[in-house]
Amino acid sequence: MNNNIQINFTLDTNNPQIDLGFEAWLDDDKFFDTDRVAAPQKISVEINDDNGEHRLKFVLKNKKTEHTQIDEAGNIITDARLSLRNVSFDDIELGQLFFEKSVYTHDFNGTANETQNKFYGEMGCNGTVELKFTTPVYIWLLENY
Repeated sequence: MNNNIQINFTLDTNNPQIDLGFEAWLDDDKFFDTDRVAAPQKISVEINDDNGEHRLKFVLKNKKTEHTQIDEAGNIITDARLSLRNVSFDDIELGQLFFEKSVYTHDFNGTANETQNKFYGEMGCNGTVELKFTTPVYIWLLENY
């Protein structure tokens, strides 16, 4: 009997010409790493569904100040960002639950103190989005939906 679940998500960029890097981690294991997100891609990882506590981490890296254009008034005109969509556990889309349970930790690309924010689907600063969950995942889903 297969006691694994499949975690899937779609990674995309709003500007494929910019070298925004990305890593994905499950607990302490990096399962995806790229120095440039150039097109939408579906990424997957399997996890054992036995009892346990887990961390799914998404890391934006290599963002530079020149990747954000700001006008004289301090308004952002253009900004390179990565998006995470269609996060699912065994083909069950997390949807709003993913945003409610994820924490985005960043320091505005070195221009401010480290902060933790809610995550709304896009990463615009070097930092980490973290989702903590437990297995068996179906019990976690029932307890949190």
